[in-house]
Amino acid sequence: MISIIDYDMGNLHSVQKALAWVGGEPQIIRDPEQVAAAQKLVLPGVGAFADAMESLRSRDLVEPIKEHIAAGRPFLGICLGLQLLFDVSYEDGQYSGLGVIGGQVCRFDFANQRQAQKLKIPHMGWNSLRIEKDVPIYSDVPDGSYVYFVHSYYVKPTDETVVATTTEHGQPFASSIARDNVFATQFHPEKSQRVGLQILKNFARL
Repeated sequence: MISIIDYDMGNLHSVQKALAWVGGEPQIIRDPEQVAAAQKLVLPGVGAFADAMESLRSRDLVEPIKEHIAAGRPFLGICLGLQLLFDVSYEDGQYSGLGVIGGQVCRFDFANQRQAQKLKIPHMGWNSLRIEKDVPIYSDVPDGSYVYFVHSYYVKPTDETVVATTTEHGQPFASSIARDNVFATQFHPEKSQRVGLQILKNFARL
């Protein structure tokens, strides 16, 4: 059973449908008690960092999420769900995150990169993954596979060993991270067709 956290910030039903397709037996949950009891957690997210953290706090979900991770149970963050794991975001100000992974969330800035100035922000559409280390969720996913992105901000981990894949958009950036039982992607596996379904299938099998 995989539990998807509903905190009014994610495209829940597309994630649920994709996980069901790969046999993940997904359920949508909202309560702290359900998070505390979950075997596997997925934190999706679309929208603003500050609003998302406020939503998690107002629902008393912050500590249950951190306790789930600390207990060694599998966790998957998607898009904003990746960014929320970090210490701080500079999206429209400065806001504290969950602090599970050390580092920052920063906006793409190509002002001083002449060759990249024509690139669009947000980074939207298909782009390729460079797999940087052996990670269970990338089993049977070829290096160079294309996945779907929609984001203006990217993560900068303090410890580069957590970077699982990188992607090029004006500069290389961490397009996913992995540390022990924690996995998180900047891209949307639920929108990434065969490759994304393989990633979700691998997570369901953990």
